[in-house]
Amino acid sequence: MATDSVHEKWMREALAEAEKALHKDEVPVGAVVVYEGSIVGRGHNLIETLQDPTAHAEMLAITAAANFLASWRLIDTSLYVTLEPCAMCTGAILLARIPCVFWGSADPRIGACGSVLNIPREERLYAKVKMAGGILGYESQQLLQTFFNQLRTKK
Repeated sequence: MATDSVHEKWMREALAEAEKALHKDEVPVGAVVVYEGSIVGRGHNLIETLQDPTAHAEMLAITAAANFLASWRLIDTSLYVTLEPCAMCTGAILLARIPCVFWGSADPRIGACGSVLNIPREERLYAKVKMAGGILGYESQQLLQTFFNQLRTKK
């Protein structure tokens, strides 16, 4: 497993993606997929932009990584995302065979990696995923709070 400084390095890349979402008036969530010390997939929320409920940061980063690696099996990769993945994204993580997932802020509303559900720990599933949350969690939470405060003041 990588050191804390390595996890923070990749989470900062995910935070940069989240900033892109914020500037597009999207919920600021960003994600990167790392393979052999390099980013092979990036994504940030584009739900409003694309009018697509599946355009989550994780889904876009996973698709980009699969395209880059020319394989849907993202074995030996790690996903870094600023917000705990939801059930849809967790399903994609399992299907893509991503073995390690790291997130910034927990999602007490729809988090599926321990907050509301814990899909990767479901005993009946074939895949087991190494997970850790709270990596630059304060920074991730601050971006989300900024977005929702701005949203409230626009109304």
